[in-house]
Amino acid sequence: MSGDEHQIATSVLVIGTGGAGLRAAIELAERGVGVLAVGKRPRADAHTTLAAGGINAALATMDPADSWQQHAADTLKESYLLADPETVRIVTENAARGIEDLERYGMPFAREADGRISQRFFGAHTYRRTAFVGDYTGLEIQRTLINRAAQLHIPILDTVYITRILVRENVVFGAYGFDLENGKRYVIHADAVILAAGGHTRIWRRTSSRRDENTGDSFRLALLAGGRIRDAELVQFHPSGLIAPENAAGTLVSEAARGEGGVLRNTLGERFMAQYDPERMELSTRDRVALAEYTEIKEGRGTPGGGVWLDVSHLPRETIMRRLPRVYQTLLELQMLDITREPIEIAPTAHYSMGGVWVRPEDHGTGVDGLYAIGEAASGLHGANRLGGNSLIELLVYGRIVGAAAGRYSRDLGAQRRSPAVTADARGEVDELLAAYGPENVRALQRALRNTMTEHAGVVRDEAGLRKGLSELDDIELRMKDVGVHPDIAGFQDLSHAFDLKAAVLAARATLEAAIERRETRGCHNRADYPKLDETLRVNLVWSGPGQIEREGLPPIPDEISSLMREVSTAGKLVE
Repeated sequence: MSGDEHQIATSVLVIGTGGAGLRAAIELAERGVGVLAVGKRPRADAHTTLAAGGINAALATMDPADSWQQHAADTLKESYLLADPETVRIVTENAARGIEDLERYGMPFAREADGRISQRFFGAHTYRRTAFVGDYTGLEIQRTLINRAAQLHIPILDTVYITRILVRENVVFGAYGFDLENGKRYVIHADAVILAAGGHTRIWRRTSSRRDENTGDSFRLALLAGGRIRDAELVQFHPSGLIAPENAAGTLVSEAARGEGGVLRNTLGERFMAQYDPERMELSTRDRVALAEYTEIKEGRGTPGGGVWLDVSHLPRETIMRRLPRVYQTLLELQMLDITREPIEIAPTAHYSMGGVWVRPEDHGTGVDGLYAIGEAASGLHGANRLGGNSLIELLVYGRIVGAAAGRYSRDLGAQRRSPAVTADARGEVDELLAAYGPENVRALQRALRNTMTEHAGVVRDEAGLRKGLSELDDIELRMKDVGVHPDIAGFQDLSHAFDLKAAVLAARATLEAAIERRETRGCHNRADYPKLDETLRVNLVWSGPGQIEREGLPPIPDEISSLMREVSTAGKLVE
């Protein structure tokens, strides 16, 4: 088989072509370091493009009193004290520079009449610090980064599925993969590898991710390379995902719909947020709104489809057309529904992995020499609840820092020792799957896994359900031994789905085991059997394989930050 392998050498390999991966690649290219970016999805359609709300930085263009310290305080408060204070400092202190980088690359931010960048309220922010472009900020960031990468002639292969990071004695020497269109294998030799392959939200039934993204690839690649996973149980459920049609279940209705005055009702017509957060109502935080909806549905007051109603039909038609154009268009396209006349049926949807690969705050190194992780693949910034708009700035800050760190690592590397045996293992794994002609269908197993996670590890969890989830997972893993993989004339998608499934099963186990261990309710993690926050669990849970969880303490929050932490009213603001 090895005769049909492409051998490529590069100083730094970036896995993932979303915002994080591209920003790291740009930094490397600007520093004159050889870089190759690979991805399994088209770069123009990366998950980053779906981020609607905006990007945070304490620019103080609208509220002069804002500061990076206040941004840090808001982030730590919203994280329920599980964010790493040093990671938070690095992101908030370097955020303005991240925005400047985008401006330098030509990003067309919304501006005030006098030319300064506009900033709006978002979630639990003390001040207006979210810069934006309409309701398609992520799309514009991705376009801007793709254009800059093209100017720098960065080679991008976005039909390559990486199956294994190659490591010898805890030192990275490259990666192995195959082409999704023709099955051609790749052995990529690299001094350093930057993992930017997203999170694991696709392992739930309803999710804002598309079907072949966020399948837990980063978790699997990192773990097999010798890395560890931190806080896998901390997953943000977005309150407003569509229920229908089935193939678009989980598609987000922008929170601007609630921000503009949309109301939530149960099937009895009651505006139920009055029971859960009478002060903030629909403008409460994501975790609270998702929990309220879940409770209404669970207690039998949900819609026929198992959701709740989000109604904007009382708003003036021109407001809807001006402020919610994407929501209007989406519902018309997907459901032939006119939101100016009828309510939208929604339910909580898995939206963002706040945990991820364990990394050091200063350079996002993983503890495996030469391996870094950034973006939604990494952990440390968000804790138990993500502050809206923080994920996009994280991509830019750590993309730059890690690009520089990986470049230095490559430059200072004396020699690189490779291992033919490790490469042969990776090759053998692909060969074995291609020879698999069992009766089990990969797609059916993926569906079974998503059902298990939705039933037993959704918005609200308890010990009995989580343990049942683990036993169902054991069953799925047994059935996986009998899968059939059938590449066809249309390409090697079937093989990629089999690897997606391997990743998803590993991510599910990490999530279930960590969710059992976190016997408390904190932020996005609701335990029906442990409804209170437990001070002794102000720890990160670090998973290094089945049954292996360690508690990692967090450093103290510096006084200059902790003195600024306060409850923030979201009255009249767009929620996250």
